[in-house]
Amino acid sequence: MSENVLDKFIRYAKIDTQSDPKSPTIPSTKKQFDLAHLLVKELKEMGIKDVELTDECYVYATIPSNIEGGSQLPAVGFVCHMDTSPDFNATGVNPQIVENYQGGDIQLGSSNEYILEKDNPNLKKCIGHTIITTDGSTLLSSDDKSGVSAIMKMAEILTSDDTTKHGPVKIGFTPDEEIGRGADKFDIEKFGCEYAYTIDGGLPGEINKETFSADSAFVTVTGNEIHPGEAKDRMVNSIRVISEIIAKLPRDMAPETTEGYQPYIHPHEVDARVGKSTLHLLFRDFMTEGLTEQKEIVEKIISEVQPSYPKAKIELVVTKSYRNMYDVLMENPKGLDLLYKAAEKAGTNPEWEPIRGGTDGSRLTEMGLPTPNIYTGGQNFHSNKEWLSLDFLEKTIETMINLVELWGQEGK
Repeated sequence: MSENVLDKFIRYAKIDTQSDPKSPTIPSTKKQFDLAHLLVKELKEMGIKDVELTDECYVYATIPSNIEGGSQLPAVGFVCHMDTSPDFNATGVNPQIVENYQGGDIQLGSSNEYILEKDNPNLKKCIGHTIITTDGSTLLSSDDKSGVSAIMKMAEILTSDDTTKHGPVKIGFTPDEEIGRGADKFDIEKFGCEYAYTIDGGLPGEINKETFSADSAFVTVTGNEIHPGEAKDRMVNSIRVISEIIAKLPRDMAPETTEGYQPYIHPHEVDARVGKSTLHLLFRDFMTEGLTEQKEIVEKIISEVQPSYPKAKIELVVTKSYRNMYDVLMENPKGLDLLYKAAEKAGTNPEWEPIRGGTDGSRLTEMGLPTPNIYTGGQNFHSNKEWLSLDFLEKTIETMINLVELWGQEGK
């Protein structure tokens, strides 16, 4: 029997799949397998025979073409991640349903937490919608359980209703996207498609072919731990050093002071002790060369702080995260054109919007699989103020169905 997407979302959202950036394993948390095993089970119950779960917690599935000779058509793929952000509690997710939203603030369960209308102007687009929120104690995990729900509902539609004519459709679920590792073990050859789309965006109409280019920077300060009572001329407090470095970061280049195409340097996490402190910085710029400039900014700050603490050892290590997918996607415009048509057919008034973040598609595009991004209908990701419009999520599914039809008609 057909199941509505709300039931799917609630079932998936309640499964804790939070990833862990400090874990060296793949996946970073074993609990991501809990959702992966469920998805494999449900895909097989739909009658899909080509389903695989890897040791690294990647799920691959293929829905064969239902067009005569359709096996020769290019396969189109849909990808999203199963993990949720480590930035906020994800244990005990208890979704709250607001039916026929009529405006105003939304109380989160019985807590004193509210989603304020004045801080969420997009709520005005959701009058009459069903809104899903948290109870205030966790994130909602719409990022990206909404994408998971949309792909699973699409798969259900394609396997139960033969009226949607399509070529081969590939499905991929990844772990650890939230900690930048989602594409690390993604097998593009196994996935076997010409073009793919991540389902990992915001409101309908916002389609994405540009992301930040991103690096991670780690500033490590080694001081000298000693009892405070004997510290005169001996203690080197690394917390003071790291604090001065943070204080000197340019305030006009922060997430909270920038928008659009403006870059930022973001102090994301600090692990501080007197003897040793580590600062994790996020470098983000739509122009990849801007990442070099950001590194130079931090190097200059370190050179300014070091003379005040000659006995402290300050080290900077920068690692590559992902790159803007724009240039590669513009070399492969067919999939972009079909996405725009599919979104337009769904009545979403599509516009290409830059993502002030990244998706698995950033890495996959760089690896050779062009992968722009599609909206899901969620907002306020990574927080307990996260919310999702069910009506907008249904528009996502409609867009995806339009896409597979268009690829079947025009993808040759």
